[in-house]
Amino acid sequence: MIDDLYSREILRRTTQLQHVGHLAHPQAVADKVAKLCGSTIHVELNMEGNVVTDFAQQVQACALGQASAAILSQHVIGATGDEVLAARDALRALLKGEPAIFPERFADLQILESVKDFPARHASTLLAFEATSAAISSLK
Repeated sequence: MIDDLYSREILRRTTQLQHVGHLAHPQAVADKVAKLCGSTIHVELNMEGNVVTDFAQQVQACALGQASAAILSQHVIGATGDEVLAARDALRALLKGEPAIFPERFADLQILESVKDFPARHASTLLAFEATSAAISSLK
């Protein structure tokens, strides 16, 4: 079971978190908690128009939450708010076993497909995208 859930690629991604810390003057912040496992994330970002120009995060999560946050952190700067929201929605669909079309910059989220068979892990896997989407939405 664990081998099915934690692929080598997912585990590799846990070491690739970027933009860890705080921004000096964030325009938006959001905190999310996965209640079942206790994973947490704090996100700060700045936007110019509809484009993310700066991003920081603090992640205390399981391997799945870290892998998802790492993929987000590698591609979020320069992304539009619409791309982030579309990636969140596609990840939700993927976890439900539904067809998922990711914005190109977030296509790596496909590696999380195995999580669909483990509903208790869905919340932690979505955490980074839920928090970032909330921060973006707070600016509208």
